[in-house]
Amino acid sequence: MTSNSAVERVGRKAAGHPWFHLMSRVGLVARGLLYLLIGWLALQVAFGDGGKEADRKGALQAVAEKPGGPAVLVLMVVGFAALALWQFAEALYGRPVPDGDKATKRLSSAARGVVYTAGFAATLGFLFGHTGSSSDQQSKTYTARAMAEPGGRWLVLAIGIGFVVWGIVVLVHAVRRKFLEELKGMSRATRHLVQPLGVAGNLARGLVGSGVGVFLAYAAITFKPDKAQGLDGTLREFASTPAGMWGLVAVAAGVLLFGLYSFCEARWRKVEAVS
Repeated sequence: MTSNSAVERVGRKAAGHPWFHLMSRVGLVARGLLYLLIGWLALQVAFGDGGKEADRKGALQAVAEKPGGPAVLVLMVVGFAALALWQFAEALYGRPVPDGDKATKRLSSAARGVVYTAGFAATLGFLFGHTGSSSDQQSKTYTARAMAEPGGRWLVLAIGIGFVVWGIVVLVHAVRRKFLEELKGMSRATRHLVQPLGVAGNLARGLVGSGVGVFLAYAAITFKPDKAQGLDGTLREFASTPAGMWGLVAVAAGVLLFGLYSFCEARWRKVEAVS
């Protein structure tokens, strides 16, 4: 047996261990809590309380201010680390969905692994006092740095287009209820309860993701880094649509529902990599 085969066998065994599956579900709970907090903060912004950013930083601050907050932050750090490892395992060994071994699905898992790794790093940094700046400021800063480099403008444009495409895919999957392929073991009654949470939550997530991409693309096209927006700024922009405050309320409610849907995923999501 070659060393590569031995490593793969050990990796598959670890990815298939019940404890690994349990930690993946803990990660989904952590993700759900984060989305609930962001949705709640966005609702507060919609109704006139704009004191805190409706993004990861604002959500973590809200956790830290509560009794037992540091313990919850530790659990969130562990949860996001587990999510990252789970997604990287799916990238290596395949996803437990139809055609889960295809390269496109593996790549999407790898991309989610990178996102969850960033979430783990940000939450860990916050736990140790490195609060950082808001998502809007980070977006503007990183966009400016990238655009100052040769070819950076096109990189920002490509990232913006990537966000838009990802958002559209999420929207289409929500409408077609493709997310149900990732769930198992639900009764018919439970499925009827979970399905609308998944549809509404993923619609909101797709809209926000596409919005972030549009602002990045606009910043690149106009060569104005300050036009880039993070999660907080993108959510606030929904209040500037013809729907006004209620546009932001609808999206914020959708983000809240995605948080609840994440808790459902923690119970019924297929977390076993393809063997």
